[in-house]
Amino acid sequence: MKLSRDYALGWVLLGLFLIFWIGQTLVGWQEFMAEQAAHGEGAAVFGDGGYVWNWARTTLENWQSEMLQLFAMVALTSVLIFRGSPESKDGDDEMKETLARLERRLDELTTRTTVANGSAVHEERIRHLSSRMAGD
Repeated sequence: MKLSRDYALGWVLLGLFLIFWIGQTLVGWQEFMAEQAAHGEGAAVFGDGGYVWNWARTTLENWQSEMLQLFAMVALTSVLIFRGSPESKDGDDEMKETLARLERRLDELTTRTTVANGSAVHEERIRHLSSRMAGD
């Protein structure tokens, strides 16, 4: 029970992989039989012109394109960046810089309000809001 729940995603993906691979095999076999019949030849699984070679070629072509795509996304995105992308490291630095700029601006507003109105109550209220915003 725990094994199936702990690795549920892996089991589901393995199941889907096998279902689609079997589907590819069956559809490929039907296509191979129709092609062989159109040429007046019998369809064989093994041998020089057997289906196994066509099946292996299509399977490896499919896997090659998928592995190339996966390699490109994993390997290249770990080295290269795309500015503004959630995966790029520049997002956190820019966010921290923006927060610091907003805090400085809020401090300026607090100081200006205090000087303009001379009200300690108003200053305390703005500082209270500032601390609440910083805590969120």
